[in-house]
Amino acid sequence: MKHWITAALMFTAAPLAAQAPADPHQWLEDVTGATQLEWVRARNARYLPELEAVPGFAAWRARAETILQDPRRIAYPTGANPSGVTATHAYNFWRDATHVRGIWRSSPRADFDAGKPVWTTLLDMDALEKAEAGNFQFSGANCLAPDYRRCLISLSIGGKDAVEVREFDMATNRFIPASEGGFVSSEAKQTIAWLDEQRLLVATASGPVTTSGYAREVRLWQRGTPFAQSRLLLTAAETDMGGWPSAYGDGAGRRAVIDQRQTFWTGRLSHVQPDGSLIASPLPDDADFRFIADTGDGPRAYALLRTDFNGIPKGSLVSYAVPAAGAPGAVERLFTPSDTQAIEGVDASGRAIYLGLLDNVAARLVRLSRTDGKVVARDVAIPGNSALGLVAADDGDTLYANVVGFTEPPRLIKVTDGADATVLASAPAQFDGSKFEVTQRFATSKDGTRVPYFVVRPKGVTGPLKTYYWSYGGFEIPMVPAYAQPDVQFWLEAGNQYVVANIRGGGEFGPRWHQAALLEKRQNSYDDLHAVAETLKKEGLATSIAVHGRSNGGLMSSVAYTQRPDLYDAALVGVPLADMRRFHLLLAGASWMGEYGNPDTADWDFIRKYSPYQNIFKDRKYPRVFFYTSTKDDRVHPAHARKMAAEMEAQGHPIYYYENIDGGHAGVANLKESAYRYALMLAYLNRELQ
Repeated sequence: MKHWITAALMFTAAPLAAQAPADPHQWLEDVTGATQLEWVRARNARYLPELEAVPGFAAWRARAETILQDPRRIAYPTGANPSGVTATHAYNFWRDATHVRGIWRSSPRADFDAGKPVWTTLLDMDALEKAEAGNFQFSGANCLAPDYRRCLISLSIGGKDAVEVREFDMATNRFIPASEGGFVSSEAKQTIAWLDEQRLLVATASGPVTTSGYAREVRLWQRGTPFAQSRLLLTAAETDMGGWPSAYGDGAGRRAVIDQRQTFWTGRLSHVQPDGSLIASPLPDDADFRFIADTGDGPRAYALLRTDFNGIPKGSLVSYAVPAAGAPGAVERLFTPSDTQAIEGVDASGRAIYLGLLDNVAARLVRLSRTDGKVVARDVAIPGNSALGLVAADDGDTLYANVVGFTEPPRLIKVTDGADATVLASAPAQFDGSKFEVTQRFATSKDGTRVPYFVVRPKGVTGPLKTYYWSYGGFEIPMVPAYAQPDVQFWLEAGNQYVVANIRGGGEFGPRWHQAALLEKRQNSYDDLHAVAETLKKEGLATSIAVHGRSNGGLMSSVAYTQRPDLYDAALVGVPLADMRRFHLLLAGASWMGEYGNPDTADWDFIRKYSPYQNIFKDRKYPRVFFYTSTKDDRVHPAHARKMAAEMEAQGHPIYYYENIDGGHAGVANLKESAYRYALMLAYLNRELQ
């Protein structure tokens, strides 16, 4: 399961906490306490009217809502696992002005492939909310191949990572209650996989949990029996992140695994045998396991290497055979990217493996197939100057993918039997992209590393512009071109500039780019960020800069303005990490120690140097920062944003603050809330940047 991690708490918080200065705002860590929510509502009432009063706010909000709810948007084949398509149907989850919470629906595959889908609603989330008053959000469907008749629907309350899981019958379009033998699992952070129609693999945090808050146990649950009687297959250590089961294929070809994550970047993958016993995978512990698929040569497991292994370079795609029982086969190299490349996405059809490749952050699509026992790689032509996202593949040889650019709206492409891509659907242009130019440039970081970044600005403009600056720099996630969202669209249309930086910590150049900013090397990521900002000003491209990031990117934007208040003129800090002294004690924070380190050890020596919450000083002049978070974010604790805001207020620094009561880690629960937040961001940018 990509990007899930375990982390060991080597010591308790008490020894060093006793030596640390008292935290005057620690009381804000009580997420739903009455006094704490009163503090939240008071700040919303204080700061939001200022932003709502900025000229243009109402128009931005209304136009953003229109764009987000545009019925001409592409209906992607998503919303069901293991794929959004079967031999007969395509599936989609859809929101619009009429369906605010959304509908899960299906279309006959032939109609979908003809570009004229005929949709049938399977589950209406607005109707469910009305019937049960549950504030539910659709969080996905796990359907049992090959007929998809039985699905496990995940329902999130208010957008939380924790979900309730209910069995759904596609023939009758209704939930099957436990009283009728249906599988029902109460709200928790959990992962459930079909072993077959009568048995599930279940890892739920409603039972014993790790220090990261995830399930320690993986169990085999037989239909018709209480979950308390389920068979225990694996118990993770308390200091692990947890266990994640998954299953692939159908019938005699179905294979199941359990991923016992130890740190964010290491874990033990085990194959579930017919008798329920486990056999270890031959992969190294830090491999990035993706899936098991049969492309014509039997079920095989596929993974990306993060370190060199048995003479195979890191970053490579590897595979091995997975028999019905017994030990897996030897690990085989399939594809190794060059120094300028990275594998961003991997998917499998019934006859080939498809790679979404980055080459100097430019997208390529590569098809891997076997000919006379040898793996043959061939490029598939796709629209140029675009980013590529693999969407779904079927059991024949059809791949669906999304191609998009900063100024070119998304296009859904279809590749069949390795032929060149055809465009199946195009989203409408929401602004005139021909008026803007996109260039890739490079800055030189503090240690001499060349850092690429994209600049989007009006054509023909040569002088410096007000700059909206986005980046992330963590967890092996690359920042690739994406069609401008409403905040960026309106900002560009007003004659301003948008910049995206590919700083270290991301996955733009594979594991080496990510590992260059791990643990004690974290400052490299921030040095890259600063280098791009400095270059923008030195080369006369930027008059003023507003840096923006979310989650780990929220940590990044907090570090940006606390380290270099002279360089950044504004900062948008979204659902951030910020108190790196206590991040491992809050919600899922312990699982990220593989990325940042353990602050209860000597690691604090390098963490404290950048931890934003510990680096706010009364005698420094900071830009007026905009913090936004969500009460229902059960991944990154809202106390990070709360405490940063409270400390800045206490020191007399001006801020803005918005905490959405719903929304989860996304910060929003529906499209209307998204439009409102976009308008707030634009109001902030227009008010703070000169």
